Amino acid sequence: MKITGAVLEEIGRQRPYAETTPITVSELDLTAPGPTEVLVRVEAAGLCHSDLSVVDGNRPRPVPMLLGHEAAGLVVETGSEVTDLTEGERVTMAFLPRCGECDGCRTDGRLPCERGTASNTAGTLLHGTRHLTRDGETVQHHLGVSGFATYAVVDRASLVKIGNDVPPAIAAVLGCAVLTGGGALLNAVQRQPGESVMIVGLGGVGISALISAVAESADGQGGDVIAVDALPEKLELARSLGATAAYTPAEVAEKGIRTTHTLECAGHPRAFETAFAATRPGGRTVTVGLPHPDAKAEIAPAVVTGEARTIIGSYLGSAVPQRDIPKFADWWRSGKLPIEKLISRTIRLDQINEAMDELADGRAVRQVILFD
Repeated sequence: MKITGAVLEEIGRQRPYAETTPITVSELDLTAPGPTEVLVRVEAAGLCHSDLSVVDGNRPRPVPMLLGHEAAGLVVETGSEVTDLTEGERVTMAFLPRCGECDGCRTDGRLPCERGTASNTAGTLLHGTRHLTRDGETVQHHLGVSGFATYAVVDRASLVKIGNDVPPAIAAVLGCAVLTGGGALLNAVQRQPGESVMIVGLGGVGISALISAVAESADGQGGDVIAVDALPEKLELARSLGATAAYTPAEVAEKGIRTTHTLECAGHPRAFETAFAATRPGGRTVTVGLPHPDAKAEIAPAVVTGEARTIIGSYLGSAVPQRDIPKFADWWRSGKLPIEKLISRTIRLDQINEAMDELADGRAVRQVILFD
């Protein structure tokens, strides 16, 4: 079938992307789903730093590639082995499928799926298939989803049934921003009653962690929620969402503010250093950001030992999507999790390059493409 999608033509082009246009909106051919796969009509897709990191070259991937890994839509057709989804059901797409059989899948979310990681790196779906071509040339899949398109073929393991009462934009950001930020809070930070947490970096993932922490504290599981970002408007947003206090990184250092746990969500080595320095003795520093592979941070190993510190890396929120996404959806349904506050603006697919500039400048929390 013919679809329309946003294809990354070349990585590493100079900014502004609105002028150099590394992404083109193209007509492509999409083949039918295989036995374990599902055809989805995409309704909404969020822009994330994991998309930007491919565009700017921080995470090199094979190109041309149809981008987009945070999306939601309606089931159109299922493969012969998919028996638990029906036409018209809304699904959220998760960018790291789990095969359920490898050593990584046996860690309850702590480690990524080995097969899913390999297929994501190769630009295929979970079982090694590709379904996209343009003028006869193969186009790679992005993180098993390729959601910046009118339709997508996705492995069943990449889909979570979400319920048609959840609006498309909310369902989309559940698959990455909320799962990564909120998942890291629940699965890696693991606060006890009265324990504080500091969120460093208030993009989509950081704000997701923040609203999850506020919801958790309201339930009596956790104490103060401190927000940290360099941009005043994001600090103001954090306060409006229930943060106990909000500071710039410089203010954190000057005031000597420390919390039981810190959660780094910026993907920058200086943010990691801020988070580590602000962790109390015996506390946890959890990092979910993905800086450039060559980026380095400086910490004092003696502090880790002498203060009995723990440093934890959390990929995709240390989450099991089939377990955790419905949990966050229920929090949203109950009014505890104002996910709509993450969405800075909605855009058209043809605004994708301009939106990448917004993302690179740090001005946006979450931009969401809405499809007709």
